[in-house]
Amino acid sequence: MLASAPETLMPPADTENIQLRHGDLARNKLTFPIVIVAADIESGVNVGSIFRIADAMGVAKLYLTGRSPVPPSPKIRKTSRATEKAVAHEYCEQATEVIAKLKAEGYVIVSLEVTTRSTDIRRFDARAFEKLALIVGSENHGVSQPLLAASDHTLHIPMFGQNSSLNLATACAIAVFEIARRFMPDG
Repeated sequence: MLASAPETLMPPADTENIQLRHGDLARNKLTFPIVIVAADIESGVNVGSIFRIADAMGVAKLYLTGRSPVPPSPKIRKTSRATEKAVAHEYCEQATEVIAKLKAEGYVIVSLEVTTRSTDIRRFDARAFEKLALIVGSENHGVSQPLLAASDHTLHIPMFGQNSSLNLATACAIAVFEIARRFMPDG
Protein backbone atom coordinates (compact mmCIF):
# COMPACT_ATOMS: atom_id res chain seq x y z
CA MET A 1 0.00 0.00 0.00
CA LEU A 2 1.40 3.39 -0.92
CA ALA A 3 0.94 6.27 1.49
CA SER A 4 2.69 9.55 1.89
CA ALA A 5 4.18 10.23 5.28
CA PRO A 6 4.47 13.71 6.76
CA GLU A 7 7.98 15.15 6.58
CA THR A 8 8.33 14.85 10.35
CA LEU A 9 8.23 11.06 9.97
CA MET A 10 10.71 10.84 7.12
CA PRO A 11 13.92 9.13 8.17
CA PRO A 12 17.27 10.79 7.56
CA ALA A 13 18.78 9.94 4.18
CA ASP A 14 21.41 7.67 5.72
CA THR A 15 18.90 5.30 7.36
CA GLU A 16 17.12 2.31 5.97
CA ASN A 17 13.83 2.81 4.11
CA ILE A 18 11.36 1.16 6.54
CA GLN A 19 7.63 0.87 6.03
CA LEU A 20 5.60 2.81 8.59
CA ARG A 21 2.68 1.12 10.30
CA HIS A 22 -0.83 2.53 10.65
CA GLY A 23 -0.17 3.73 14.22
CA ASP A 24 3.06 5.49 13.21
CA LEU A 25 1.37 8.03 10.98
CA ALA A 26 0.42 11.46 12.26
CA ARG A 27 -3.11 12.30 11.22
CA ASN A 28 -4.12 15.75 10.10
CA LYS A 29 -7.86 15.44 9.54
CA LEU A 30 -8.75 17.78 6.68
CA THR A 31 -12.10 18.13 4.97
CA PHE A 32 -12.36 19.67 1.54
CA PRO A 33 -15.40 21.30 -0.09
CA ILE A 34 -16.17 18.12 -2.03
CA VAL A 35 -19.14 15.77 -1.79
CA ILE A 36 -19.73 12.53 -3.67
CA VAL A 37 -23.13 11.54 -5.04
CA ALA A 38 -23.21 7.76 -5.51
CA ALA A 39 -26.09 7.23 -7.94
CA ASP A 40 -27.46 3.69 -8.15
CA ILE A 41 -24.29 1.92 -7.06
CA GLU A 42 -25.46 -1.66 -6.71
CA SER A 43 -22.44 -3.27 -5.05
CA GLY A 44 -21.98 -2.97 -1.30
CA VAL A 45 -18.28 -3.61 -1.87
CA ASN A 46 -18.07 -0.56 -4.15
CA VAL A 47 -20.05 1.58 -1.68
CA GLY A 48 -17.68 0.47 1.09
CA SER A 49 -14.72 1.41 -1.09
CA ILE A 50 -16.25 4.82 -1.77
CA PHE A 51 -16.60 5.40 1.98
CA ARG A 52 -12.92 4.54 2.39
CA ILE A 53 -11.96 6.86 -0.49
CA ALA A 54 -14.10 9.66 0.97
CA ASP A 55 -12.40 9.30 4.35
CA ALA A 56 -8.88 9.16 2.89
CA MET A 57 -9.38 12.14 0.57
CA GLY A 58 -11.16 14.51 2.97
CA VAL A 59 -14.57 14.40 1.28
CA ALA A 60 -17.12 16.37 3.32
CA LYS A 61 -20.12 14.11 2.69
CA LEU A 62 -21.31 11.09 0.73
CA TYR A 63 -24.83 10.96 -0.69
CA LEU A 64 -26.15 7.48 -1.49
CA THR A 65 -29.07 7.41 -3.90
CA GLY A 66 -31.38 5.02 -5.72
CA ARG A 67 -30.35 1.36 -5.48
CA SER A 68 -27.17 2.12 -3.53
CA PRO A 69 -26.97 0.05 -0.34
CA VAL A 70 -26.61 1.94 2.93
CA PRO A 71 -24.97 1.19 6.28
CA PRO A 72 -25.23 -0.93 8.25
CA SER A 73 -24.30 -3.60 5.75
CA PRO A 74 -21.74 -6.41 6.07
CA LYS A 75 -20.52 -5.84 2.48
CA ILE A 76 -20.06 -2.11 3.06
CA ARG A 77 -18.34 -2.69 6.41
CA LYS A 78 -15.94 -5.25 4.91
CA THR A 79 -14.36 -2.83 2.42
CA SER A 80 -14.93 0.44 4.28
CA ARG A 81 -12.81 -0.58 7.27
CA ALA A 82 -15.26 1.28 9.57
CA THR A 83 -15.04 4.54 7.61
CA GLU A 84 -18.83 4.50 7.21
CA LYS A 85 -18.79 5.58 10.88
CA ALA A 86 -16.44 8.50 10.16
CA VAL A 87 -17.79 9.90 6.88
CA ALA A 88 -20.94 12.01 6.96
CA HIS A 89 -23.52 10.38 4.71
CA GLU A 90 -27.16 10.56 3.77
CA TYR A 91 -29.54 8.49 1.69
CA CYS A 92 -32.04 10.00 -0.74
CA GLU A 93 -33.94 7.87 -3.23
CA GLN A 94 -33.82 10.44 -6.04
CA ALA A 95 -30.36 11.62 -7.08
CA THR A 96 -31.97 14.53 -8.96
CA GLU A 97 -33.33 15.85 -5.63
CA VAL A 98 -29.83 15.72 -4.12
CA ILE A 99 -28.41 17.57 -7.14
CA ALA A 100 -31.10 20.28 -6.92
CA LYS A 101 -30.33 20.73 -3.20
CA LEU A 102 -26.58 20.91 -3.81
CA LYS A 103 -26.99 23.43 -6.64
CA ALA A 104 -29.10 25.60 -4.31
CA GLU A 105 -26.23 25.43 -1.80
CA GLY A 106 -23.75 26.67 -4.42
CA TYR A 107 -22.12 23.40 -5.46
CA VAL A 108 -20.78 22.94 -8.97
CA ILE A 109 -21.98 19.57 -10.22
CA VAL A 110 -19.40 17.34 -11.91
CA SER A 111 -20.15 13.91 -13.38
CA LEU A 112 -17.52 11.24 -13.96
CA GLU A 113 -18.49 9.75 -17.32
CA VAL A 114 -17.21 9.47 -20.88
CA THR A 115 -19.52 11.55 -23.08
CA THR A 116 -19.44 13.54 -26.29
CA ARG A 117 -18.65 16.62 -24.17
CA SER A 118 -16.54 15.23 -21.35
CA THR A 119 -13.22 16.83 -20.46
CA ASP A 120 -10.01 15.00 -19.60
CA ILE A 121 -9.87 15.19 -15.79
CA ARG A 122 -6.24 16.35 -15.97
CA ARG A 123 -7.43 19.58 -17.62
CA PHE A 124 -10.10 20.37 -15.03
CA ASP A 125 -9.10 23.06 -12.53
CA ALA A 126 -11.13 22.43 -9.37
CA ARG A 127 -9.60 25.56 -7.77
CA ALA A 128 -11.90 27.66 -9.95
CA PHE A 129 -14.84 26.57 -7.78
CA GLU A 130 -15.63 26.90 -4.08
CA LYS A 131 -17.63 23.68 -3.69
CA LEU A 132 -17.85 20.57 -5.88
CA ALA A 133 -20.21 17.62 -6.04
CA LEU A 134 -18.87 14.59 -7.91
CA ILE A 135 -21.46 12.19 -9.33
CA VAL A 136 -20.41 8.58 -9.85
CA GLY A 137 -22.93 6.27 -11.50
CA SER A 138 -24.00 2.69 -11.73
CA GLU A 139 -21.40 0.00 -12.37
CA ASN A 140 -23.27 -1.16 -15.47
CA HIS A 141 -24.96 1.95 -16.81
CA GLY A 142 -22.80 4.85 -15.61
CA VAL A 143 -24.26 8.27 -14.86
CA SER A 144 -27.86 8.56 -16.08
CA GLN A 145 -28.84 11.05 -18.78
CA PRO A 146 -30.93 13.20 -16.36
CA LEU A 147 -27.88 13.54 -14.07
CA LEU A 148 -25.60 14.34 -17.02
CA ALA A 149 -28.08 17.03 -18.09
CA ALA A 150 -28.01 18.49 -14.56
CA SER A 151 -24.18 18.53 -14.49
CA ASP A 152 -22.14 21.68 -14.95
CA HIS A 153 -19.11 19.63 -16.10
CA THR A 154 -18.49 16.07 -17.19
CA LEU A 155 -15.04 14.58 -16.74
CA HIS A 156 -13.40 11.41 -17.97
CA ILE A 157 -10.21 9.59 -17.05
CA PRO A 158 -8.03 9.01 -20.12
CA MET A 159 -7.51 5.35 -20.94
CA PHE A 160 -4.48 4.03 -22.80
CA GLY A 161 -5.16 0.30 -23.00
CA GLN A 162 -7.75 -1.79 -24.78
CA ASN A 163 -10.43 -1.30 -22.11
CA SER A 164 -12.61 1.81 -22.10
CA SER A 165 -13.33 1.95 -18.37
CA LEU A 166 -12.11 1.18 -14.87
CA ASN A 167 -13.78 -0.45 -11.89
CA LEU A 168 -16.15 2.09 -10.33
CA ALA A 169 -14.26 2.42 -7.04
CA THR A 170 -10.92 2.73 -8.83
CA ALA A 171 -12.27 5.47 -11.11
CA CYS A 172 -13.83 7.24 -8.13
CA ALA A 173 -10.49 7.18 -6.27
CA ILE A 174 -8.63 8.67 -9.22
CA ALA A 175 -11.26 11.37 -9.74
CA VAL A 176 -11.52 12.33 -6.06
CA PHE A 177 -7.74 12.52 -5.75
CA GLU A 178 -7.43 14.67 -8.89
CA ILE A 179 -10.09 17.04 -7.56
CA ALA A 180 -9.03 17.05 -3.91
CA ARG A 181 -5.34 17.62 -4.62
CA ARG A 182 -6.23 21.10 -5.88
CA PHE A 183 -7.36 21.91 -2.32
CA MET A 184 -4.58 20.08 -0.44
CA PRO A 185 -1.91 22.10 1.33
CA ASP A 186 1.63 21.75 -0.03
CA GLY A 187 3.87 19.19 1.62
